[in-house]
Amino acid sequence: MALHTWLLYLTAVIGLALTPGPNGLLALTHGALYGHRRTQWTIAGGVCGFVVLMALSMFGIGALLKASTDALILLKWLGGAYLIWLGIQLWRAPALHLAAIAPAAAKPGSVLLRQGLLSALSNPKVILFFGAFLPQFLDPQRSLWLQFAVMALTFALVEGVVEYLLARAAHRIRPWLERSGKGFNRCCGGLFALMGASLPMIR
Repeated sequence: MALHTWLLYLTAVIGLALTPGPNGLLALTHGALYGHRRTQWTIAGGVCGFVVLMALSMFGIGALLKASTDALILLKWLGGAYLIWLGIQLWRAPALHLAAIAPAAAKPGSVLLRQGLLSALSNPKVILFFGAFLPQFLDPQRSLWLQFAVMALTFALVEGVVEYLLARAAHRIRPWLERSGKGFNRCCGGLFALMGASLPMIR
């Protein structure tokens, strides 16, 4: 993967990780319930689930590219349209409202790991999102395995760090989300729509 492509991908992944989603909300909740250290199990499970879905999506795309290299161009435009649609949905979404959370008894790490994993794997929108998102950065002339390794590692690190920061700041960030969450959703939604409109046109 070329450096400029990776930097563009990194910027997009950071924006994606900052967007409210089920795993971010789970990390936030577990951070308030069990503390940020134990929530690392939840985060690890979620990241593993995302990498599995990324692999399924990416190698499905790879199989399609073997049939037709023109398919990448079509995937880019369809993916761009899907990202714009997601941006509109996020723009219109209400702010997150979290009930006041009381500390709970600690659960085993394996339970938290499983909850994070299932939260990622049970979200069908994630694989659709990766199907729209990843083709924007793929180079069919380069090894798909190497590109997958770079993309998956980058995504896992960024997502893991963002969810950990959410867990660590759980008690402080909840009032801010309730007060400013609508504006935050609109900011993220606008970025998704902009990304969906611009990425298919970038070589």
